[in-house]
Amino acid sequence: MLNTKDMSAGSGSIKPVMGVGNQKVKINSISFDQTPYDADAYNIVLHVETEPVKGEFQGFLKDVNNPNGPRYDGQVGRVRYSPYPYKDATLPSGREISRDTEVLKAMVFLSEVLNKREQLDAIEADTIETFMVKVNQAFQNSDYINACVGGREWENKEGYINNDLFLPRISKDGVPLEAVDKESSRMLQFDSNNTNHFRKLQKQDSPKAASFEPATVSGEDFDL
Repeated sequence: MLNTKDMSAGSGSIKPVMGVGNQKVKINSISFDQTPYDADAYNIVLHVETEPVKGEFQGFLKDVNNPNGPRYDGQVGRVRYSPYPYKDATLPSGREISRDTEVLKAMVFLSEVLNKREQLDAIEADTIETFMVKVNQAFQNSDYINACVGGREWENKEGYINNDLFLPRISKDGVPLEAVDKESSRMLQFDSNNTNHFRKLQKQDSPKAASFEPATVSGEDFDL
């Protein structure tokens, strides 16, 4: 089937950066990134790569300082684990959200998708930052898993539209990550008309505009 979603304007080649949609990815690494506007808020970022791309394709360099070095075989992307950062907060309902607890819950789910729960349970750390460094060491260079990757459009200074990638929230409709051989699949199917999956550019938006609601991995409408 012919499709243009991964092609750049003026070129027949496939873009080296991944887009939104359902796809198989592997996790090359995980970072725990402090937001630039709140020192107490963090994003879990999955650095992922799709399956190898066939045909006319040139992936990004693995080391930008080595122009003759190896390149990625697939499209790559930085995918936030949640549409919103992890931060201590009190919801309007009065329920208190613990950043560290929510991060731990998120990693429990990811470990079960990757079949690495035993490795996760063996990790001990005094701070959540150190804990996530150890999670990266245990989870990096994973096998391929199924992913529903959502996104939010934003415009850069040159006027180009980019996607800020994230995983849609776990809900009664399904999960955004799942093992490839999972029986009784609950995999979310990407829907560009669903604002939980995709958010069109709003001119007043900035890359951080949708980042103030604290991330949770459980709630009234969903649970792990």
